[in-house]
Amino acid sequence: MAQPQARKLVTALDIGSSKVCALIAEPGEDGSLRILGSGQRQSQGVRRGFIADMEKSEVAIREAVEQAERIAGTNVDQAFVGFSAGGLASNVASVELDIGGRRIEDEDIEALLASGRDAIDPESGMILHALPALYTLDGLQGVKKPHGLHANKLAVDIHVVAAEPAPVRNLDLCVRSAHLGVEAIVASPVAAGKACLSEEERELGVALVELGAGVTNVSVFAGGMLVGLQSLPIGGIDITDDIAAAFGTRRLEAERMKCFYGSATTSPRDNHDMIELKPIAGGEEGTEGARITRAQLVAVIRQRLDHLSGDIAKALKDLGFAGPFGRQVVLTGGGSELKGIADYAQGVLGRAVRVGRPSMPGLPEAHSGPAFSTLAGLALFAASDELDLRQAISPQPVVRKAAPGSGNIVQRLIAAFRSGY
Repeated sequence: MAQPQARKLVTALDIGSSKVCALIAEPGEDGSLRILGSGQRQSQGVRRGFIADMEKSEVAIREAVEQAERIAGTNVDQAFVGFSAGGLASNVASVELDIGGRRIEDEDIEALLASGRDAIDPESGMILHALPALYTLDGLQGVKKPHGLHANKLAVDIHVVAAEPAPVRNLDLCVRSAHLGVEAIVASPVAAGKACLSEEERELGVALVELGAGVTNVSVFAGGMLVGLQSLPIGGIDITDDIAAAFGTRRLEAERMKCFYGSATTSPRDNHDMIELKPIAGGEEGTEGARITRAQLVAVIRQRLDHLSGDIAKALKDLGFAGPFGRQVVLTGGGSELKGIADYAQGVLGRAVRVGRPSMPGLPEAHSGPAFSTLAGLALFAASDELDLRQAISPQPVVRKAAPGSGNIVQRLIAAFRSGY
């Protein structure tokens, strides 16, 4: 008897500083995903996105995946794993190929992309992604499909995302120790961008700020591609620690206060609303517990947010996200669930700000918030057919790097799209 064909499933695994979550889905013929199961566990062995305790991280990974497997009613052996640690580096390499005025064939495009590998190898670091952006034909920028067109020179910009090798290897080893193969390690901004940004936003130009527990990733999209990113070693955990230190309470209680009473904006009632405090050591019997006003709590939160927003503004400036093009910012990640964060960021950054949630039908309600954008994006990335130049094979054509003074890729890609190309 013929054996039934095995279902093709995709597994996403997001290992963060506050939680480890897994998602099992089945891709449909139309490109949609049917969610089969999900699981979540508290993360205790990860700090600032880095594996700090192999044993604890391994246990959390195994339990999260097993929970997703029980709900899905199936077992998985491979996963797409998100990498959200600091140390991510972004670079753009430009390569050119002499065509000689003839029509561009598929072989020319393949040769250009494959040879681009020589231009993108960093001196140090491990390449996670090497994604080609739009093509340029004899100076005409923003060409999506050059096949069949005539040109003297064909060029392409390649966006490279690299990371320090040691943290990536530790993440890979930790997942494999939990008896799960690693199909690919995906940078968190790449995944989150797939989940909560519209295609039009990515084309016209948008900044995605992923407010994680231990790391904040600031990335810029233009021309449909991720074109720049910076990682900031600060996140929601720092706000929680500030609250715990300021009011002498446990981290768990500080997190509860932040989630239930915290806000990034002030209101006239803040001086009248009182919050009960649970001290670290616990009070004596018969003594009344300490109380603070909501205004005091908001003041501590805003002090940390002021520092964070300054770092975000500097990162956006360094990435070239400025002027008339740099007007739209999307916040995602668990930190964006803080009440009033979008209004606060809009006032501080002077840009239109919205909170981005994963756009994926069928997501469980518990995993549909902005804290799970990376998880949903990993599943979407796994089901898509992303062209990655690391898999290209080069026939050694005549290719040369473009001149270094070729201009800011963010501005060039946005300008190309707004010109109608």
